[in-house]
Amino acid sequence: MSRICHIEIDDTGLPAPTPEVAQERRVAVFDLLEDNSFDLPGRDGAPAPEGPFRLALSTRDKRLVFDIATEAGGRVAEFHLSLGPFRQVVKDYFQICESYFDAVKRLPPAQIEAIDMARRGIHNEGARVVQERLDGKALLDIDTARRLFTLICVLQTGG
Repeated sequence: MSRICHIEIDDTGLPAPTPEVAQERRVAVFDLLEDNSFDLPGRDGAPAPEGPFRLALSTRDKRLVFDIATEAGGRVAEFHLSLGPFRQVVKDYFQICESYFDAVKRLPPAQIEAIDMARRGIHNEGARVVQERLDGKALLDIDTARRLFTLICVLQTGG
């Protein structure tokens, strides 16, 4: 399986991120580039493009856009996905993250751990949505899907 070697996020027109969202973005990008599995299948009888790949994520006309190029910059695919299937899980994820960030400041470790388990569960659900939406378009493992979900959240709530 190939991988993503570069990621660019077009957050033009989005509000400035909170410090927590900015940190989530930095961590997701770092982790994604450190370890990911991402490949494109062949389409319409053509052989599968060879990676590693450069990924540009953006939103256009209320759609999530995956613009994929080779490491050298040759464009190989572009997917436009409806944001609708992501809306509820993104909303749930940011609500639980807000609770988690608040809990870290004032609650005992046992309560923080319970909130963190719920946060991970919602994050896993978001990763499953990413994998479902990219089914037939891209092949990726659950960890890559989790990190992409974090970046999709950033694109829906601010850079």
